[in-house]
Amino acid sequence: MLTAFARAFKTPDLRKKLLFTLAIIVVYRIGTHIPIPGVDYSAVQVCIDQASTNTGLFGLVNMFSGGALLQITIFALGIMPYITASIILQLLTVVIPRLEALKKEGQAGTAKITQYTRYLTVALAILQGTGLVATARSGALFQGCQVSSQIVPDQSIFTTITMVITMTAGTAVVMWLGELITDRGIGNGMSILMFISIAATFPSALWAIKQQGSLAGGWIEFGTVIAVGLVMVGLVVFVEQAQRRIPVQYAKRMIGRRSYGGTSTYIPLKVNQAGVIPVIFASSLLYIPALIVQFSNNQESGWATWVTKNLADTGAPVHVALYFFLIVFFAFFYVAISFNPEEVADNMKKYGGFIPGIRAGRPTAEYLSYVLNRITWPGSLYLGLIALVPTMALAGFGANQNFPFGGTSILIIVGVGLETVKQIESQLQQRNYEGFLR
Repeated sequence: MLTAFARAFKTPDLRKKLLFTLAIIVVYRIGTHIPIPGVDYSAVQVCIDQASTNTGLFGLVNMFSGGALLQITIFALGIMPYITASIILQLLTVVIPRLEALKKEGQAGTAKITQYTRYLTVALAILQGTGLVATARSGALFQGCQVSSQIVPDQSIFTTITMVITMTAGTAVVMWLGELITDRGIGNGMSILMFISIAATFPSALWAIKQQGSLAGGWIEFGTVIAVGLVMVGLVVFVEQAQRRIPVQYAKRMIGRRSYGGTSTYIPLKVNQAGVIPVIFASSLLYIPALIVQFSNNQESGWATWVTKNLADTGAPVHVALYFFLIVFFAFFYVAISFNPEEVADNMKKYGGFIPGIRAGRPTAEYLSYVLNRITWPGSLYLGLIALVPTMALAGFGANQNFPFGGTSILIIVGVGLETVKQIESQLQQRNYEGFLR
């Protein structure tokens, strides 16, 4: 991987893309430290230093924002509204025929769906920004902090509207920065920003573990966490790279005096075909009920108390069971909408391809569906276990649930890292092809 980056910096075009991506990352990280107007920044820092944050409701968004949420900065919402909007549009594509037709129109239809995603992102940013401001004004953002009620000194309507507009504009800027990386940089922009947001919280979280440790000044706990993290990274890389290769043979065809086809290839079906998408889907859905409670006028009611106790608390048995079930469900759901066995079988039949021992057409589609279901089961269970086992193990030892090498963090970082390196290597191969003319 390091060799690929070194070679990339030696190539002028790739060097420009990498430097542009790094510049956008610097701008994004600067924005995560600029507080919005109407917030007492000193009071926020006092509450953060006391380490008494409400991790149940805001832990996920805070992780995706690189710690900007709890500091109430202009990029406090991060890319979470965009992720949620993308999830909603993908789900609606299966339900609404108009969106499904747009998806089949190619680049023009994709551009239209992207525009709808942007509009929905702004609407969700207004909704989530209002919820964050209301929580900060009530003092519920930091539980147990003595000055939490002083975070927003001026609680007038004008100040509240200004805060919401500022955070919504910040979300729009983050969305724009991500699209700039996609168009002019390396990798998927939103994935890169998500990667940076999560990685930015690692140093402080690791140092906090060292300071809270009791063995050899905390160095033993620090080393143990590093070792566990490396083992998890190795396991995730191994499973993410695993795939089932289905052989495909193309028959020879005579066109004039020339013979075409006769080649053999394969269809790569990954064990984790859905990637990290099911984990994000499940996390986002479990975040919605807790957000609704924040807008409720009666937060002491029975249903609000049940949601806070069972869904907002990441260590609650109901939350753990529902989280695991949603991950497995969305793994199958995403694979079903992203890979169409009938379409693949039709394309193979059109170009004279077939799987050895399987008839072309409908039997091929049934065989692909059978294989895909069999490998999706271990992939979905792997996602659920990776997302939950670290949290449950640490909760059993009474450790902080904001573990830096948690399942969701590792899945996102490793997945985005592997895809980015693959894109760099593919572009290097295009520019450094050694053929007969060199």
